[in-house]
Amino acid sequence: MDSTDQSALPVVLSVSGLGKTYAEPVLADVSLTLRAGEVLALTGENGAGKSTLSKIVGGLVEPSTGTMRLAGAPYAPASRTEAEALGVRMVMQELNLLPTLSVAENLFLNRLPRAGAFSFGWIDRRRLRENAREAMAQVGLDAIDPDTLVGELGIGHQQMVEIARNLIDDCRVLILDEPTAMLTAREVDLLFEQIERLKARGVALVYISHRLEELARVAERVAVLRDGRLVHVDAMANLTSDEIVTWMVGRELGEHIDLGERNLGAPLLKVERLARGSAVRDVSFEVRAGEIFGISGLIGAGRTELMRLIYGADRKDGGSVSLAATPGAPPTPVAIDSPADAVRAGIALITEDRKGEGLLLPQPIAANVSLGNLRSVARHGVVDAMRENALAQKQIDAMRIRSSGPGQIVGELSGGNQQKVVIGRSLARECRVLLFDEPTRGIDVGAKFDIYGLMGALARDGRALVVVSSDLRELMLICDRIGVMSAGSLTGVFERGSWTQDALLAAAFAGYRGRDALLHSPVSNEAGSLG
Repeated sequence: MDSTDQSALPVVLSVSGLGKTYAEPVLADVSLTLRAGEVLALTGENGAGKSTLSKIVGGLVEPSTGTMRLAGAPYAPASRTEAEALGVRMVMQELNLLPTLSVAENLFLNRLPRAGAFSFGWIDRRRLRENAREAMAQVGLDAIDPDTLVGELGIGHQQMVEIARNLIDDCRVLILDEPTAMLTAREVDLLFEQIERLKARGVALVYISHRLEELARVAERVAVLRDGRLVHVDAMANLTSDEIVTWMVGRELGEHIDLGERNLGAPLLKVERLARGSAVRDVSFEVRAGEIFGISGLIGAGRTELMRLIYGADRKDGGSVSLAATPGAPPTPVAIDSPADAVRAGIALITEDRKGEGLLLPQPIAANVSLGNLRSVARHGVVDAMRENALAQKQIDAMRIRSSGPGQIVGELSGGNQQKVVIGRSLARECRVLLFDEPTRGIDVGAKFDIYGLMGALARDGRALVVVSSDLRELMLICDRIGVMSAGSLTGVFERGSWTQDALLAAAFAGYRGRDALLHSPVSNEAGSLG
């Protein structure tokens, strides 16, 4: 169902009856059109088929069924390179950059300017820098030196470099897969400005995101996938966010969640004057058994650094971590100088970077779940495959991981299901304290509520949960108390029922007041990351 407002625009791309089957069908009978100068929002739960459809269009995956046409001609790219040569480009969540090369080299890796006809392979560095500055200016990266190594940039700037790379030369179709997940509010505004310029040039865009407020801001139409099938296509103006969610998950999700009856016990985790340089400054708090304690704050406030210190991933300058040896007993200091010490003490960290630090993507679910639980699945030092698969199946069932079984490669799972594998591994270790760092980043609303429900079950079991999130609404939905980090310090702790969004935001800025950093750092640009 195409919007009548868009019907006069020429069709750039059409797909008909597209399907893809691996061990089981992941995409079935999808038909869509994409018109010049429009943004089509593509949304759905994790595992709904969004990435598979995008990879087919982008030449990374061959469809099992169906056909495609580009500007009226048959279109069946055998590779991403072939698709890009035809003007179909894709910015994926997994960045396609080389960290040891400069920004300029990454931008023009396959078309480096030569010094002359008899250059013998020498690169014209002056022209490369000029070309790079021109490309970077399109996405607001004018201030970055083109000779800077990509690995030295923050993840947000890397994302913008990837976007700039895909805008070079002729671009007819641009697919953006969760493009704002790592961007500050200022960078998001720059991206949306660039999208408007691309639309004016007649570029057709597919915009994949779980942030429904963004879809309403940027897209003319929305297409919703559920369980690999296209269930609804309509003009964005015809749908509310709640209606889109209902199409996505097949049921209504309210703004409230019942985490069940819990009895908060005595303090289980106690952090006293924990410090590391200027990143974490004398932070103290305690978390009771059965409690969900949130950590809020601006990007760069020290939230992740605090989690890493508690877990022993970074060396602290001072302070201590204490745990209760038995329920009701007072917490006593424990020596945690490494993640191995934390695991032995019963502390688990569900990392912010699940792909880089939390999972072995080429390995099956079974191997990932048993990682750190080898004693329970090994006999005489050798992993027992039956035990390993049984442990993995137990977590698959408990976590409702959508997969073909313990043998499925983790890299083939959706982001939400990958996150469930990370959590499942920690649950298999029976950890008493769980540190969640951005547990729902990049996953859909249905998977989020699954994870919220899981957190409620863990809290009812008497475990202590610490949850870092950039989404204030998320913390206000699930937490019993919220501590706010600002410039490395804990500036306030708020009880449920006494907090307001304004009070939490004020505490997030409190540590920066009176400092020149407030004017010159990205703090003011990143306030939007608090939701």
